[in-house]
Amino acid sequence: MTLEKLQKRLGYVFGDRMLLVQSLTHRSFGHEYYQDRPVAHRDNERLEFLGDSILDLILSDILLESFPCANEGQLSKMRAAIVNEKTLAQIALGLELHVVIKLGKGEIRTGGEKKPSILSSTFEAVIAAVYLDGGFASVYPVIRSLFVPLFSERREMLCFYDYKTQLQEIMQAQWKITPTYHLRESSGPDHAKTFEVEVRMKDKVLATAEGQSKKDAAQKAAELAITLLGASC
Repeated sequence: MTLEKLQKRLGYVFGDRMLLVQSLTHRSFGHEYYQDRPVAHRDNERLEFLGDSILDLILSDILLESFPCANEGQLSKMRAAIVNEKTLAQIALGLELHVVIKLGKGEIRTGGEKKPSILSSTFEAVIAAVYLDGGFASVYPVIRSLFVPLFSERREMLCFYDYKTQLQEIMQAQWKITPTYHLRESSGPDHAKTFEVEVRMKDKVLATAEGQSKKDAAQKAAELAITLLGASC
């Protein structure tokens, strides 16, 4: 893959092409070939540092928009569920960064282009390069276009995590008890089943709800239990 194809995948064309090249240069390559260069231009480590902060800022903004009911603690946990090595490496593979990363001989021998740590850090460096080249107005739509589809895929998971975690935190804080979820029954044909799940505090049933999946029903039961306990988002 050429750098032109990478820029097309990013949806951004660099004015300073060397910024993009530096963002793709792993420290192993810089150590072997760029010892005569200043540290700031030898590899992508400094860009990685900046890119990490830029991702946190912009994804925090997107989370605030996507989950207006979530509190600070919940937003932090959701951001951590999205901004992690595994997710960033997956996005890097989708961009095919592994084809254009510049690695030293040792990393090439050990398959460094597929290591999640290298892929994720390179992606962060590329994000920083976009920011330095075009500013905040340029990097924001790049990050949004790459992550919003991921939010759509995981939104259901994040919502479950949100309500069930919130209920657990409430019950732990007030009664030192962890809620449990139990399937009461399922009905309907295999392609359109309905599940009924109840959430309990020890032997006491707090709430019961139905959903198109066990997770959906559990999420709704947790949400209802929060309301009945007098704590809503």
